[in-house]
Amino acid sequence: MTAQVKNQSASAWLMLVSRTLLFLFFQSLFAFALILAGRFTSWQDSARWWPVGVFLANVIGVVLLIRLYKKESARYQDIFKFHKKTIKSDLLALLLIFPLIGALGFFPNLLLGRWLFGDSLIALRMFIQPLPLWATIIAVVLFPVSQGFAELPVYFAYVMPRIEKQTGSGWAAVALSGLFLSIQHAFAPLVFDYRFILWRGLMFLPFALAVGFLLKWRPRLLPYLAIVHILMDFSLTPYFLGA
Repeated sequence: MTAQVKNQSASAWLMLVSRTLLFLFFQSLFAFALILAGRFTSWQDSARWWPVGVFLANVIGVVLLIRLYKKESARYQDIFKFHKKTIKSDLLALLLIFPLIGALGFFPNLLLGRWLFGDSLIALRMFIQPLPLWATIIAVVLFPVSQGFAELPVYFAYVMPRIEKQTGSGWAAVALSGLFLSIQHAFAPLVFDYRFILWRGLMFLPFALAVGFLLKWRPRLLPYLAIVHILMDFSLTPYFLGA
């Protein structure tokens, strides 16, 4: 194995866990800042700032992807190219699969919340808490937009094909990428309540695996799914504004 291949292998595994580590780092940073400001009473105080932490993690993730693709003589922005020759068939495939993906993104969230808390609104109130105006703007604009450029590209455009190449198993690559995409949510934010950790860590597992299989089958759907992802995160806007 050449040095370049070894570096790519290491980079794939590091990127697999990078977002989880960044979420934890930024929440710890917010907790430290609250301590210095004399406004820290519990770890829960830092949890409300998760949209800012995710946005910052997304920025770092995009920068890392740009550098990693450049090392392979490729371009990060090329993964968002629409293929004109197949745009009709790609849109048709997306429209046919969208009801299933939408259901997998919505119902596990709701059902897990009811099962673990008795009422999904209890989990939602723990998840979305009041923020100052500047942070609310990040939550309703920069957070959802940056998600489309970072989350799916990290797990399914960069990590998944490289793990498949290393392991020789497409199934393992999809499973690992989808699993880590799901688990990362338990750290955005990390709240020391086992019900909340289970809710956040598992709520997107069916969705993540479905998207992984879809992109394994047809990678050129990534730009369409990135747009869908942004719109899904924009759906949280009323809750941020209400908080």
